[in-house]
Parts: sequence; C-alpha cells; structure tokens
Amino acid sequence: MTPAMTPEALERGRTWLVDGELRPTRQRLTLAALLIGDGQDRHVTAESLHDAAIASGDRVSLATVYNTLRAFCDAGLMQEVTVDGTRSYFDTRMDEHPHFFMEDAGHLTDAPKAGIEIKTLPEVPEGYEVSKVDVVIRLRKKA
Repeated sequence: MTPAMTPEALERGRTWLVDGELRPTRQRLTLAALLIGDGQDRHVTAESLHDAAIASGDRVSLATVYNTLRAFCDAGLMQEVTVDGTRSYFDTRMDEHPHFFMEDAGHLTDAPKAGIEIKTLPEVPEGYEVSKVDVVIRLRKKA
C-alpha cells in the first residue's frame, strides 16, 4: 500500500487537499500522498494507513490518522465504508459503487456494478430521507 513518496506524489496530494479546501499541513500531505500519490484508488483502514506512514518515515499518531481520514471524508475527498458495524475502511473512489469484503483476509475491494439492481427501498420514517445506500457483498473461501 506504500506508493513512493515522490515529488509527483506529494504534488498530487497537495492538489487533492486544495481541491477539498483543506490546508496542506505536513501530516495531511503525507497521508494524502500515500492515499492518492500514484493516482490509484485505495481502500484503507486507519491502521493500515498509519503503518504506511510510519514505513515512509513520518511519525504520525494513530489518532491523527483517524482524525485526518474523517477530515478527508468531511471534505468529500473519500468515503467511509463500514463493514459489520465495527470496522471502517476509507475509499478514495468517490462514485457510487459496490464492494466485496473478503471475510477471511479482512480485505475490501471494488465490485463490478454490472448485475446489481436496487429497485425499491423500504419507506423511511417521517422527516428522513435516504442519503446513501452502501452495498457490501461479504465473501469467504469455499470449504
């Protein structure tokens, strides 16, 4: 998960932060470069991003990583995907798309949109509206 911390990666991260109207602090810039520096979409946990930051030589706390990921989500730069109510993944791909979750490996990846069709949803309580529908297809290896 650790792309090279090249000048191009840092510049891509800086542009991404500015697009989200976030000030490019040193720690935000490092995390942004790790997330999108090579132009590829990623699904990360706070822990995996923290490990990548440490491996890149940046001393950043896990709490800072969590707070920064939340700021990135609030700025519309990434989205949070919650799996089984206890584990959150953060996705840099912002269009509506389903996910596969490999239970054995604890790995989240994009699933193809083809073949998924949600025709109706239950009636929502008065005063509420649907803001988003997440589709996470849980997989496990065959026995």
